[in-house]
Amino acid sequence: MRLRGRKGIREEIEAQPELIILDPARHRGQWSALFGNDRPIHVELGMGKGKFISELSALNPNINYIGIDMYDELLRRAAEKARASREEHGGDLSNLRLVRQNIEYIEQIFASAELERIYLNFSDPWPKKKHARRRLTHPGFVRKYIDLLNDRGEIHFKTDSRSLFEFSLNSFADLGLRMRNISLDLHAQGPRTDLIMTEYETKFYEQGLPIHRLEVVVGERALAEHLASLQAGE
Repeated sequence: MRLRGRKGIREEIEAQPELIILDPARHRGQWSALFGNDRPIHVELGMGKGKFISELSALNPNINYIGIDMYDELLRRAAEKARASREEHGGDLSNLRLVRQNIEYIEQIFASAELERIYLNFSDPWPKKKHARRRLTHPGFVRKYIDLLNDRGEIHFKTDSRSLFEFSLNSFADLGLRMRNISLDLHAQGPRTDLIMTEYETKFYEQGLPIHRLEVVVGERALAEHLASLQAGE
């Protein structure tokens, strides 16, 4: 389904090359050079209107963030949110890039071990069994993420779909991945102030719907630190 937007969207996003990347494949393996530093790179796959990635990047200037979606209109809206977040929180946009890309071909724009964290927020659940391979937590996608993540790599996943959450638990487990901080109702005791909400998440919370969340520990160093914290009783 094509997302409708106002006229002149392409011209508007093309006029923001310092923030919006329309040809990301040419930066594969060179994203640190694009940012001009070797700070960790965190990516949101399917950023929607950009509230989550905009606020997160504004609050964490020592981390580089990339928001990805495939629609020009969403890139335009995310750019607006990014600039508004900087006005509210201060700082500049140097640690954020918004990228147009079909996530199915994510390996074409990132090299092995180039990323530290991947966020999957309220991805399309594709409820029909015949569409299971399109789910962003299908093993076919997760294997790509494993390759793209470095030794501190993690996947943070949130959804309102119980069926997708159950599918994802099995998908991660089948690949032998360690999970932590699993929650079936993230905001049961009130909004988690330590986590940024997406647009969908805010709406679902206001409707009283439970949010499911988990973190997947992928990288060897991340896993070692996690196991050490368990032994220490943290």
